[in-house]
Formats: sequence, structure tokens, C-alpha cells
Amino acid sequence: MSSRKGQKGAARVVREQLAREQRRRRTIWVSVAAVAVLVIAGLVGWSVYTSQRSDDFTPPTGSNEAGTGVVAGSGPVTVDVYADFLCPACKQFEQAAGPTLDQLISDGGVRVVYHPVAYLDRFSTTGYSTRSSAASGCAAEGGRYRPYAKALFERQPPEGGAGLSDDELVDIAAATGIDRDGFASCLREGTFKPWTEHVTEEASKAGITGTPTILVDGRPVADRSPEGIRAAVEAAGR
Repeated sequence: MSSRKGQKGAARVVREQLAREQRRRRTIWVSVAAVAVLVIAGLVGWSVYTSQRSDDFTPPTGSNEAGTGVVAGSGPVTVDVYADFLCPACKQFEQAAGPTLDQLISDGGVRVVYHPVAYLDRFSTTGYSTRSSAASGCAAEGGRYRPYAKALFERQPPEGGAGLSDDELVDIAAATGIDRDGFASCLREGTFKPWTEHVTEEASKAGITGTPTILVDGRPVADRSPEGIRAAVEAAGR
């Protein structure tokens, strides 16, 4: 009798152990499934977010295929110019080497892609880098990117302040021959702010860490003087 009771007790212990093991396995699988659902949801969410980010902008007329800059010229050598309209060194580069690039474009020797990045918003109380870059997109839409960019550098505000107001950005556009009302509407509606964000993000992904950065056929140019630019273009064209 006691032997059968002992066997029944042992069997009950085994059953309880098996039941506990089954419950533990179910808990583990439920947890794994929950984590998998979260991971899948996260991946789907990130995919939707990145697809929206990549598609939720419209480049201005005259942009390159990637939508990362405005193109001038169609020569065999590509020059990429990464500049911020609040960057003092970019202003110096434009004043020193801008005419050289214009001449190379006119001569048919280069295709210049201007990338108006917004790296210096933190040095403005109004996000001037973004505002001026977006304004340059409005100018490009009107076929006047270069005259407008030059004027922005000529009127460059000091770092640390508010920068030029939207009204001043509109006045500059009108002075360079751009339709005032159309430009003002483009600027105030923020038409090219998403484009500015795209240009800036893609520049950062490409390893552009400072401005001005000049590439000739993909190679950084250390000597950004007019002579250095010409020498790099000539070397690339051989």
C-alpha cells in the first residue's frame, strides 16, 4: 500500500514538473514572439520613415539626379562645392575662386554641383543656414541660383545672430532679377526646406565634415585658391 502511495506521489511530482516545464516553455515562446513582433514593427516603421524621408522633398529646377545640389555647366570634369551661406571661409572661397569656377563653366571645362548645406544653424538664433539654403532653392527654381548665392555671400551676416530676415532674403532675390512675389511665396511656404535637409544629410553621409569642401571628380582639393582649382581640374581632365 505504502509502495503504491509512493509511486503515485512520485508520478504527481513528475507531472507537476512537466507542467511547470510546459508553462516555462510557453512563457519563453510568448516572450520571443513578442520581441519578434516588436522588431518587425520597428523595421517596418523605420522603412516607412526612411522612405518618407527620401521621397518627401522636391529638388529645385537644375538639380543633379540625386537631388543633392544645383548644377552649372556640362563639362567633362565634375566639381562639387559644399558650402554654408553662414560660413565665413565659404564667403572667402566664393570671392577668391568663384570667378574661376564661372570661367571654367563658361569655357565648357567643368560641371559644377553646388551643395548648399546647413551645417551652421547652431550659430544662428533663427536657423539661418537652413533658411538661406532653402532660399537658394527658390532662386534655383527661378534659374538664378548663382547670382543669388553670390549675393548671399556678399550680404553674409555674422555668426551668432539672427541672420538676414525673410524680407531681406526676398529683397536680395528681387535685386538679382527674380520675381519677388513668386520667390516670397516659395520662401515663406518653406518649399525647399525638406530639400535643404536632404542636401545636408547626404553631404554628412558622404563624409563632408566641414565647409567649404571642394571635390574634383570625387577627390578633395586641398589648395582651394584659383590656381589650385585650375590645377586640379586640369589634372582630372588628362
